[in-house]
Amino acid sequence: MDATPFRLPLYLPAQAAAETEATIIEWRVSEGDRFTQGQILAQVDSAKSVFDFEAPCAGQVIRVMRHEGETVMLLDAVLEIETTDAAMKSWIPPAATRSEVPSPAVIHRTETLQQTPGEGVVIRGIGGYLPPRTVTNAELVKGFPELTEQYVYEVTGIRQRRWADDDERPSGMAFKASLEAIRNSGIDTRDIDAIIVSTTTPDMAIPATANILQDRLSLTTIPAFDLNAACSGWLYAVATARGMILSGIARNVLTVGVELQSRLLDASDRNAYFLFGDGAGAAIISAGTTGHRIRRVQLGGDSRGIHMARREAPGYLVPNGHGDPWIRIDGHALFRFATESFSTVIRGAVADSGWQPEDTRWVIPHQANGRILKAAAKRCGIPYDRFFVNVEHVGNTSSASIPLALTGVEKSLRPDDKLILCSVGAGMTTAAISVEW
Repeated sequence: MDATPFRLPLYLPAQAAAETEATIIEWRVSEGDRFTQGQILAQVDSAKSVFDFEAPCAGQVIRVMRHEGETVMLLDAVLEIETTDAAMKSWIPPAATRSEVPSPAVIHRTETLQQTPGEGVVIRGIGGYLPPRTVTNAELVKGFPELTEQYVYEVTGIRQRRWADDDERPSGMAFKASLEAIRNSGIDTRDIDAIIVSTTTPDMAIPATANILQDRLSLTTIPAFDLNAACSGWLYAVATARGMILSGIARNVLTVGVELQSRLLDASDRNAYFLFGDGAGAAIISAGTTGHRIRRVQLGGDSRGIHMARREAPGYLVPNGHGDPWIRIDGHALFRFATESFSTVIRGAVADSGWQPEDTRWVIPHQANGRILKAAAKRCGIPYDRFFVNVEHVGNTSSASIPLALTGVEKSLRPDDKLILCSVGAGMTTAAISVEW
């Protein structure tokens, strides 16, 4: 008997002939789990009843395609599985009339989405993901007998960072952060009109990581693209999403910052080796008033700093035969440039929003380096105790750092708190966004 494994999608069964959708209450399996025939995969709520979604065969979960609390059309797959059960090759799913081949002429939006007069643009929901592996300074200084873990902390402000497991990819981290942001936003995944992923470490050159994320979210016909503005990238993504909303192209845009940098560090380079961590942060940017209002956006750049932070090879892996595949930084020049740039964009964002420095509840900066942020605070007129800093525990996660910081500070925020989100990144790029929570 042929026991060759193959993959196929699973769909929720209908409990009555007229049903077209059901809601996933709780998943009982996760990606990578093995299951047996008849095992309960999820608890589901339909118009007729609450029921258990049972496995039609034995196999392994490859992808969980819908999140808990989501209402799913019965024509849409909810799981991708791998099985060796040959009978499943002729299995007729509940959506027997579904076409697996999309029309090549499909265009998601041909009309302009109208915005109600007086509507704003808001951050509606945020989410984050950090890999489980914690890497301390003590572990990293083993290759530098002249250094101590305390010295690394004093120079960088970092005690530990998270590094991805060997089987993790940027798209997988982005997917996990996105699910949390979607869940916290209260919208249905199908209401997302566009996906923007900011990353310097894509899964591959082509297709974009945003397209891979789009596929995992089963959003087959919306625009999805990557952008690279280094550490300022997520703020650039938010600014781009805001422009799409104000121009009527979209009403809900998923913005993600994701970086997998741990595999791109030269273990002999003390300038960069201790700084970087891995992670992903995401947010739903929406039209309307339900959420946290984006007041002003500033984007900038200065090519005089183009050589201060760089990496010649693309992607999140080190290619064979490349001259210098590692992340390189000019520490002293970057410190001076970033300190001045941070203070300039913070002062500009406060003034452009019509605020005074004392009005600002939190400055939430890109978590570059503890010393840079302390120096920037002295110059911008806002005390350092109003800077939200988590670099000590997660390291520099580049474009993921601001959305990850937002997930950390969110519980302490009150309505109408005034926030400045700001960044300086390779290029050099600068960005600042003011938000009323």
